Amino acid sequence: MKDKLKIHYKRGTKELKRDNIRAHRLTQEFNNTDVEEFERKEEIIRKLFGSVGDHPSLEHNFHCDLGYNIHVGDNFYAGYNCTILDMTEVIIGDNCMIGPNVGIYTASHSIEPKDRNKSGYAIPIKIGNNVWVGGSCTILPGVTIGDNSIIAAGSVVIKDVPSNVIMAGNPAKKLKDI
Repeated sequence: MKDKLKIHYKRGTKELKRDNIRAHRLTQEFNNTDVEEFERKEEIIRKLFGSVGDHPSLEHNFHCDLGYNIHVGDNFYAGYNCTILDMTEVIIGDNCMIGPNVGIYTASHSIEPKDRNKSGYAIPIKIGNNVWVGGSCTILPGVTIGDNSIIAAGSVVIKDVPSNVIMAGNPAKKLKDI
């Protein structure tokens, strides 16, 4: 993987706790909003995320770390039980569909046991336009997914995905061009 900006953070700082509590309150409010309160749900997402395009749609049981590092384009959709660990930026383009039970994780930890609980690092994730991420996929830190690509259900994406391909498996490998 080419070098990508790695952000280091220390667990338990006042600022991180404050920002995490803010995100948890907003996600709790979102997840407890009646399913027919579309305008209220969108209002909460616009408060929570760093930027939001037109017509966002998220199903219940959404979770994130900070919220403000998430940027989504127009016509964004995320299915049930979506988790985005946004210790750094997650940028998702226009017309993207995220299936149920998807995890998008910018955060990771040291492989050294003595340091694992003290701090971590995060690497940005970028998902292009017109991407479809199937249900129960995992996208790991530092991944970029190119425009128009499809990630098949259950895949684990550990490295960059070019535009216009279908990827599947653990780890995800190219099945075919689109």
